[in-house]
Amino acid sequence: MALILYQRDDCHLCDLALDVLALARVPDFESVFIDGDDALEARYGTRVPVLRNTFDGSELDWPFDAERMQAWRA
Repeated sequence: MALILYQRDDCHLCDLALDVLALARVPDFESVFIDGDDALEARYGTRVPVLRNTFDGSELDWPFDAERMQAWRA
């Protein structure tokens, strides 16, 4: 599964999401910062952090913990 974490600079919730990814031992994911990208800000601006599965397009909005994320990935 290829994951993208959409986030913002200086976002404490995004920092918490990164902690969850580390706790869940997610080996590979891409971080995409939405700041300055009009299309991404329109889509994710009030939702970040958001995890997106690039294979099926599913998304997991914050808040999530390791258990919820693992169930979503299954």
